[in-house]
Amino acid sequence: MDENKILGILPASIGGRLTISSIFDGFKQNGYTVDIFDELSNENFNQYIKSNYKYIVGYGFSPVILSQKYDLHLTSINYFSDVIESKTSGAGELWEKYLSKLNEPNNYNFYWDRELSILSNINNLYYMPHFVNTEIYKDLKLEKKDDIMFAGRLDTDLRLNTFIDLMHTFPELNFSWYAIQKHYDDALKRTEYKDLIKKAYKGFIDNECDMAKALNQAKIVFNINAQGISSLNYRTFQAAACKTLVISDYRTECGQLFQGKMPYYADFEDLVSKIKYFLQNQNAYNTAVNGCYDIVKIRHNSKICVKMMLNVIH
Repeated sequence: MDENKILGILPASIGGRLTISSIFDGFKQNGYTVDIFDELSNENFNQYIKSNYKYIVGYGFSPVILSQKYDLHLTSINYFSDVIESKTSGAGELWEKYLSKLNEPNNYNFYWDRELSILSNINNLYYMPHFVNTEIYKDLKLEKKDDIMFAGRLDTDLRLNTFIDLMHTFPELNFSWYAIQKHYDDALKRTEYKDLIKKAYKGFIDNECDMAKALNQAKIVFNINAQGISSLNYRTFQAAACKTLVISDYRTECGQLFQGKMPYYADFEDLVSKIKYFLQNQNAYNTAVNGCYDIVKIRHNSKICVKMMLNVIH
């Protein structure tokens, strides 16, 4: 066994690919070599069986599924930022089949949501909020050409209507929206304001460096968390690390992790009020941005958080 070599599983999920990339980076920053198997490729997995890895690391159920399929005897590290007991967590309709495997002693499971972690009956489950590689997500000193940015799916009426209503409320502002093509097509089908969606849509970003650039070019990212109870999504930490202001819907982590420095909104009118306030008050904007940046830089960076995960396992 190579004590400093791990097998990383890059999942099919776009959100999962971005999230797990920061985790792989954290292992590298802690002295590990990472071989990566991409679930979207046609690569033969058998070539990885011959290597002597210390851990198999991945997003959701992927490491567990591959370990069982190929009879691997590796300690697995599984990071979840979707509800484990659901088909969104990486196993699709087979999640119940693999759920019991998480309880096996060689599986270590890390959950992004504090309250769900407390409620879960899964063994070896530990709360670990999102974190990012702050060597990639950082202040790039780029011009802030977009006033309001949203990245991700406009898959619910709340998300779609909020975005459209903001564009109506602030016609003078520049909006940007990044998502995969099918989510763009879906939004066009579901709204009568197709011209606004077409105007805001800036395409799809599938890698960390381009996402960091896009976040750097935005003044404000507004957030609507879709998963969990108390948690903040990955976008929150990406944007904060880039010194871009995040205005989030309320989650308890806004206070627990960001010590009241991250602004949040109660409803649409409150979101509009917050946007107006921070765009008109540069000192308040800088205070909020710098406060959140300092917290992510120190507490939610890849190197320190992966080291915490390793301390749990060791």
